[in-house]
Amino acid sequence: MGVFRRRSASASQEQVMSNSTKSETDKAPARKGYSPKKGVPTPKRKEAARELRRPLSAPKTRREAYKLMWERERRRRQRERAGLVKPEDRYFRPQDLGPARALARDYVDSRRTLSEFFLYFSLAIIVLMFVPVPEVQLFAAYVVWPMMMVTIVIEGFFTARRVKKLIAEHYPKETENVRGSGMYAVMRQVQIRKLRLPKPRVNVGDDFLAKHRR
Repeated sequence: MGVFRRRSASASQEQVMSNSTKSETDKAPARKGYSPKKGVPTPKRKEAARELRRPLSAPKTRREAYKLMWERERRRRQRERAGLVKPEDRYFRPQDLGPARALARDYVDSRRTLSEFFLYFSLAIIVLMFVPVPEVQLFAAYVVWPMMMVTIVIEGFFTARRVKKLIAEHYPKETENVRGSGMYAVMRQVQIRKLRLPKPRVNVGDDFLAKHRR
């Protein structure tokens, strides 16, 4: 009986020693030049795999869904606005593409008109309407405002007609975005020059037709 007890005690001791040796081996850092077995991912690969397996966090409430949708729309507008600043056609919106629209923009940007100060006039009229003097309010409402609107209509009419004529002369066979180019030019004309998109590529007084002569 004593023999069997000694054998079992020595066997258990050997098992404890082998387990401790195995744990130390597992904890020991890999030596330089060591490469793990094939099929065993490295720590970085493990982290990447864990990230890929992580489930997407869907919005739990309607408020979070609206917030996520608004954030995506804001990023899209930022990318679109940043692209419009660059003078490359691949960043333009569909309504800005084509040589006809480029000619309309260049014609408007090469001129100085009263219509581009529409926003300033509108702010001035709003301020005058708050002046506690009836005569000033009447003057702003029945004189300044109608004169501004008449000026915009007259300038817009001649601008649209001129743009259509130029497009017919320089791009008679063009079909992309030709229709509506007159109104396109009018809407650009009532914008402040610094806020126009795509950005102007000609200065006031420049020969804008130099870019469109064949």
